[in-house]
Amino acid sequence: MIRLYLIGLAILIIAIVANAMVIKLGIKSWYDFIEMLTQQGMTAFKNLSIIDYIWLFIGYPMVLGFGYWLGDKIHNVMFL
Repeated sequence: MIRLYLIGLAILIIAIVANAMVIKLGIKSWYDFIEMLTQQGMTAFKNLSIIDYIWLFIGYPMVLGFGYWLGDKIHNVMFL
C-alpha cells in the first residue's frame, strides 16, 4: 500500500511541475484542451498547434510514466 501511495505522490508532484512548465511555455495543458473542447466542440482539435499535440499525446504521458518510475524507485530505495 505504501508503494502505491509513493508512486501516486510522485506522479502528482511530477504532473504539477509539468503543468506549471507548459503554462510558462505557452503550451496547452489538458485543462486548457478540455476547456477548449467544452467551448468549441470538435473544432478545438483544429486550434491546437503541432507542439500542443506532441505534448498532450506523447510528452505528458511520458512525463507521467517518469513519475511512476520515480515513485517505484523511491519505494525500492526506502524499503528493499
